[in-house]
Amino acid sequence: MKLALVHDWLTGMRGGEKVLERIAAMFPEAPIYTLVWKRGSVSPAIEAHPIRTSWLQRLPDAERRYRWFLPLYPRAIESFDLSEYDVVISTSHAAAKSACARPGAFHLSYVFTPMRYVWELEGQYFPPGRFPWPVSAYVRATCARLRRWDAATASRPSLVLADSKHVADRIRRHWGREALVLYPPVDIARLTPGSGPRDGYLLAGAFAPYKRPDLAIEACRRLGRRLTVAGSGPDQARLAALAGPDVGFAGWVADEQLADLFRGARALLFPGEEDFGIVPVEAMACGCPVIALGKGGALETVGRGLDAAALARLAAGGVERAPGGVLFADPSVEGLMAAITRFEAESFDAEALHALVVPFDTPRFDREFRAAFEAGLAATAHSGAA
Repeated sequence: MKLALVHDWLTGMRGGEKVLERIAAMFPEAPIYTLVWKRGSVSPAIEAHPIRTSWLQRLPDAERRYRWFLPLYPRAIESFDLSEYDVVISTSHAAAKSACARPGAFHLSYVFTPMRYVWELEGQYFPPGRFPWPVSAYVRATCARLRRWDAATASRPSLVLADSKHVADRIRRHWGREALVLYPPVDIARLTPGSGPRDGYLLAGAFAPYKRPDLAIEACRRLGRRLTVAGSGPDQARLAALAGPDVGFAGWVADEQLADLFRGARALLFPGEEDFGIVPVEAMACGCPVIALGKGGALETVGRGLDAAALARLAAGGVERAPGGVLFADPSVEGLMAAITRFEAESFDAEALHALVVPFDTPRFDREFRAAFEAGLAATAHSGAA
């Protein structure tokens, strides 16, 4: 059985790449097809695989400006010749799920989200007034074309796995197909609560617009709370301009250093709507509570175990204590400030927070992924034989 892996791009070690790393370890001989690869930007375990890039790699400054090539993603992902492979596994938040496997091959796609740039978040990535006419008209037309393509190619995978119930709902709404839910792997074994003092708040991750890091910085500035920002992204200069004297930027940190930051933080601030959100799970594993927007994946992690009444109050615009911290409904500076104030009146047990996220550990992912893979492969073989 010949097998290939397909991933959108390899330019940093974020949540999607951690999932790819885990899947790739199950198939150590499999090549990885990707639109763009920045050497050294992902783990040695990933880069130990043969990596084959698309023609986008040859465009000027592609390793840094790959996002600007969004209109070219369909042609680039479809240019991969996968005809020699019996099995294709794609890990996708943009175009990878639309790779063209040969007829009769088994294609499993693990989906982090349908292409967020052109569905729910078009207005955040391409806000009105950002581009002058006629560029703005071209952007709107391109987003519409990409939505049609994303939906039209949704039938290419034989089996779709979603990384949360939230994403499975989005897949059903945009693509009109069902997906099995398989939460991503989090290495809980290496993440243990600390016993030292906790002081100040933490903001961690990539600075994408939808993650709303600006809300955390402004809320802490107004409240006079100390905030450590660990991460990087294209918005970093703008965020630094918003920061007050109590905000410190640590840059992108290694996993071990991030775990230490979790152990020393009063709480992690997570003000954006995330598809799943590995960072809050890692924080809770380190005994660090989370103050999160009560939408998307946070309801399945920080809010895991909330009863129906609490969820109804949250949906009505409230602030709720949750098993993993505090959830708030209003995605504004004022909403986050209210959540921080509520949090400071509560207390959380570090060991209980760690126990809350044990079901997201990597052995569970390995078992469930292999079970889904083997069942899908058998169903495809049976369909071909029939």
